[in-house]
Amino acid sequence: MEPINIFNGKTVPLLNDNIDTDQIIPKAFLKRISKTGFGPFLFDEWRYLEDGSENPDFNLNKPEYKGASILISGDNFGCGSSREHAAWALKDFGFFIIIAGSFSDIFYMNCTKNGMLPIQIENKTDRESIAQHSNITIDLPKQEIITPEAKYHFDIDSTWKNKLVNGLDDIAITLTYEDKITEYEKTHN
Repeated sequence: MEPINIFNGKTVPLLNDNIDTDQIIPKAFLKRISKTGFGPFLFDEWRYLEDGSENPDFNLNKPEYKGASILISGDNFGCGSSREHAAWALKDFGFFIIIAGSFSDIFYMNCTKNGMLPIQIENKTDRESIAQHSNITIDLPKQEIITPEAKYHFDIDSTWKNKLVNGLDDIAITLTYEDKITEYEKTHN
């Protein structure tokens, strides 16, 4: 995983509440066997019109939001089924950070395990203020969202913070014990 320390990115607001995993990545697109290739289907029913063309009214299709890497959303983001594909689709599209009022527990974990930073900002007014800025900075070590006008503190479990700051997934953490594992295997054969 790529470490996340100080992250500068372009934002896109999608301030709806209760965006579920089937809206994030519809079940019709879950046939892939790898973690990549889901980005084109992200928010498929909202991004595209019936004729397959882009919906010009959907924020991800608007020119001012192209290339956004920070999604700002409402409460209960990632609710619904536990499909990890939702996190894969968001990351494949180019999102590294999702700011929401709250998250489904499973979706939150799927994000962190895939090198994405979910940030919970419960105050809707704060989220709306953050969304007014096209570019913001996330300082994960200081746990701050920085806009030109204000700083917003966020909480994150210290274990997940350590993993994201250092770019460690479960395999990388296991490999830090490689010498001990090798030694154990030598004595237990």
